[in-house]
Amino acid sequence: MDTDKKLSGISWQDFKALPLTEKGAYFDGTPPHTLIAQQFSRKKIRDLCALATRIKRINKRREGANFLKTLLCDKRAMLYFAQPSSRTYLSFNAACQILGLDTMDVRDSSTSSEVKGESPEDSVRTFSSYADMIIMRHPKGGFAERVAWMMAHTKREIPILNAGSGADQHPTQALLDIYTLKRSFEKIGGVDGKNIVFVGDLARGRTVRSLAWLLTLYDDVTLYFVAPESLQIGRDILDLLDAAGTRYVVTDDFAAVMPDADAIYMTRIQDEWDLRGESSSIDTSSFRIGAEHMAVIKDSAVIMHPLPRRQEISTEIDNDPHAVYWRQMRNGMWIRAALILTTFGRQDEVNRYYDDYKPEQ
Repeated sequence: MDTDKKLSGISWQDFKALPLTEKGAYFDGTPPHTLIAQQFSRKKIRDLCALATRIKRINKRREGANFLKTLLCDKRAMLYFAQPSSRTYLSFNAACQILGLDTMDVRDSSTSSEVKGESPEDSVRTFSSYADMIIMRHPKGGFAERVAWMMAHTKREIPILNAGSGADQHPTQALLDIYTLKRSFEKIGGVDGKNIVFVGDLARGRTVRSLAWLLTLYDDVTLYFVAPESLQIGRDILDLLDAAGTRYVVTDDFAAVMPDADAIYMTRIQDEWDLRGESSSIDTSSFRIGAEHMAVIKDSAVIMHPLPRRQEISTEIDNDPHAVYWRQMRNGMWIRAALILTTFGRQDEVNRYYDDYKPEQ
């Protein structure tokens, strides 16, 4: 990745016009930002996942947990969540607490000066006066990129972590999903060579959009996009997969692909993006999974979901060995802790501690 490319050296119009695959080079400077899935290499993912596992193991013992809390006790993070969230907010907050990072938050823009007419950009620049990092979730696509570019043109540039941007990107969800896949398949060859099946609202599910790109970094992977026609994956994502040489199948026949799946990634209907309640007219009854399907899927297959769920996964399978979505949620805390620590350049302290004390596995 070209680390000579700086956000401070490009106009907003020129930056905005860049393809996603070229934008990532601008986020790897000092400080680094985490904004899009396209900025990650396979090596970066491997290093983050290894660090997440080390943090998890160190945290199992009191002395290890106390050590972790010293790592970022000199830093503060602002959690700016202008869009409703519970899982992502709590996961990031817990990750900060593990590392001793003080937090402050705005979870409703109606309680900020935006209600007085202040622009969201000015709100974020105000937050940067009090914090060393901004973790943000916003309903407007591309807004996190806009903020990072804006901060690069100030005298106080601090890292921006995108916790969900409109319907386009959710890079840290993709990281926790990859971490879950790697952990699930670590005894059967890893992610390479696996069939990953995405089911549900693929047109508006930013988690699928981000994860699909990360999977292009793995060898011999086949992606299946299973959805009603009106909710099928967008052409922009398929174009990226074509450019990366990643195999994919677009279908509405969930039953046909279920036996071949190594991972089934279920998603809910994203009706918060409806314009006129159009989701209510779509029949999604064939895009669900329940106890009756457990005998059909591979013994090694895993079922994932970014949550919240509705009827697409039966609660009857919550304790089935195939179901890893609750573990997936917890994995988010560890991988986000690893990302935050790496953003501040403190990862070597964890690696030294781990190598010296060899915490329990």
